[in-house]
Amino acid sequence: MYYAQAWHLAIHNIPLFLEDFQAWVHGPVIPELYQKYKNFGWQPILKDVNPQLSENIKEFLDEVAQEYFACDAYELEQMTHVEAPWNLARGNLPPDAPSNAIIKKEWMKEYYGSRVEEED
Repeated sequence: MYYAQAWHLAIHNIPLFLEDFQAWVHGPVIPELYQKYKNFGWQPILKDVNPQLSENIKEFLDEVAQEYFACDAYELEQMTHVEAPWNLARGNLPPDAPSNAIIKKEWMKEYYGSRVEEED
């Protein structure tokens, strides 16, 4: 969800969804989604959902999935921990300190937007 939002902001200049991520110890989290799916733990989320999405959004999400689904939770955590948006939200907190600080969409847009320019 985090990388889908980040890349959508960077490429399309608008959020994919309105919810904000918080800079939790193990990475970016939308608390409502965490509460909804936490019972799955480290296992795949096996729940049927059929959101009504445009073809453009489906294609975009497929591209993000192709890029990131090969990564396990640890790899994703390590990736977010070296990227500016999560670090900006956490500030000078110790690595194991709890936080509900918001990762601002502007930070995501700016950071991933600069990476889009690098890849062009």
